[in-house]
Amino acid sequence: MSLHYPFGETPAPGELFQICAGVFWLRLPLPFQLDHINLWLLRDGDGWTLVDTGFPDEEGRTIWRSVLATLQGPLKRIIVTHFHPDHLGLADWLLQETGARLLMTSGEFLTAHAVWNEVGGHGARFMVEQFRQHGLDAERLEKFAQRGSGYRKAMPSLPDHYDRLKAGDSLTIDGRHWHTLIGHGHAPEHLALHCPELGLCISGDMLLPRISTNISVFAATPDADALGWYLASLTEMSVQLPAATLVLPSHGRPFTGVAARVTALQEHHRERLQALEASCASTPRAAAELLDVLFGRTLDTHQTMFAMGEAIAHLNHLHHAGRLLRHIDAAGIIRYTCSSPSSTAH
Repeated sequence: MSLHYPFGETPAPGELFQICAGVFWLRLPLPFQLDHINLWLLRDGDGWTLVDTGFPDEEGRTIWRSVLATLQGPLKRIIVTHFHPDHLGLADWLLQETGARLLMTSGEFLTAHAVWNEVGGHGARFMVEQFRQHGLDAERLEKFAQRGSGYRKAMPSLPDHYDRLKAGDSLTIDGRHWHTLIGHGHAPEHLALHCPELGLCISGDMLLPRISTNISVFAATPDADALGWYLASLTEMSVQLPAATLVLPSHGRPFTGVAARVTALQEHHRERLQALEASCASTPRAAAELLDVLFGRTLDTHQTMFAMGEAIAHLNHLHHAGRLLRHIDAAGIIRYTCSSPSSTAH
């Protein structure tokens, strides 16, 4: 089954587009190359439940003021899929504006605070050292050091309380049950929501129709197999979601064809792993030396941050699988080489 997009058009920023009874699509702009995020408003009795909030800039707040002024009923609950600024960014402001309650997983709430406060291995100084160990040159390292915490600059404030959601929880929204699905790799404890009765899954960034979700290894967990976690999460989602499920993603258009998309994403990462493995066949390579293999284009500072995280994630996965060996050279740089002449056949 290939992907099918049942809605030919996308709503204008701030326009509520009805997906089905009680479920509305709200699209907000983003100030990045990825220029939009999808939010989901769910009718909830005499009010509303919102999934994700948008990026915390004045354009987003202006659109939200207009939306709030036209909603019939109060915003009662805000569910956040994960800690990234385009998802959590306007949560604190919306809580103050509406008096709604915040629901999210502990992994995402606590990670947001660790990143914002730059503690526990999170923050620019830890990232700079991580990238140095993986071979990034001094010029680009200095740009990261000078830039500091992009997360804290983007996020004026964070909520200081929340209601915790866990794997296996069920929320009743307008009389219908929405079940929590937890994914890993893109974020520590990413939340998705599945409503079997409506045949819908709000997937956040775990399952996107056209682009591949960024999978990064962070300085706080330098040996993590984030890609392995992500691929396992995708497999689990494909098992849990019926074939006819309409996926409501954070970026791109709603689509059906979960199994086909999961297969395509698995193949995408398999090809990237093979390319990295081949590049390490004869000469030990550091992650920074392999960015061209993965991306093949010039990257700005912001893109380099994601690219380094993704390169490390793929190399760590190959190392955990026994397909690459990892060692530290005389300069303190982590390098990878093939474990055996035949390993590139995987």
